[in-house]
Amino acid sequence: MIFFREIEHLKKKLLTLSALVEEDLKDALKAIRTRDKRLAEEVISADNEIDSMEIEVEEDCLKILALHQPVARDLRFIIAVLKMNNDLERIGDLALNIAERALFLADHREIEIPEQISMLADKTGTMLKKCLDALVTLDEKLAAEVCALDDEVDAIHSEMYDFIKKEIIRTPAHIDGLLGLLSVSRYLERIADHATNIAEDVMYLVQGEIMRHRL
Repeated sequence: MIFFREIEHLKKKLLTLSALVEEDLKDALKAIRTRDKRLAEEVISADNEIDSMEIEVEEDCLKILALHQPVARDLRFIIAVLKMNNDLERIGDLALNIAERALFLADHREIEIPEQISMLADKTGTMLKKCLDALVTLDEKLAAEVCALDDEVDAIHSEMYDFIKKEIIRTPAHIDGLLGLLSVSRYLERIADHATNIAEDVMYLVQGEIMRHRL
């Protein structure tokens, strides 16, 4: 049946977009840690591909809604894909933002990358991987684990904010670089929020209930 073929094609596109976004985030974080300008530039260049695929997924969703008028579980799936698609595109944008900060920090090696950035990178990377695995397997338990990690990310970001304030007082000459690090922390915190959104949409897809604000 044409409808089910289009649904399967849509799933494949969303998973392809997911893989691109996940790889970009990994590369952006590696560029921060290793001060790799070439890798940061590759992440920035890849953003156009993510944007194009996000538009394709949205257009496919709208086409299916218009032509087939799905109901019940199929309708929930299309709605969930539209929301996840937007979150994935935003994560791609934030990975680009991190890569831009990596370019700046590559020229300011006197500014050390604090432990909080590594902790945030590990947590958000784990959250993104888990929410995408939950999407593939429709695993509610895995999705719930993602939501639980969001509070930990918020706490580390708060620590980072306090750390940067103290460092600015201690070394005011490094204020631009320190504010750049704070931006990276904020971008990672926002990525965690988007990963949480995707996890909640997986729960919505499985249960048929909107989980946002209830966890």
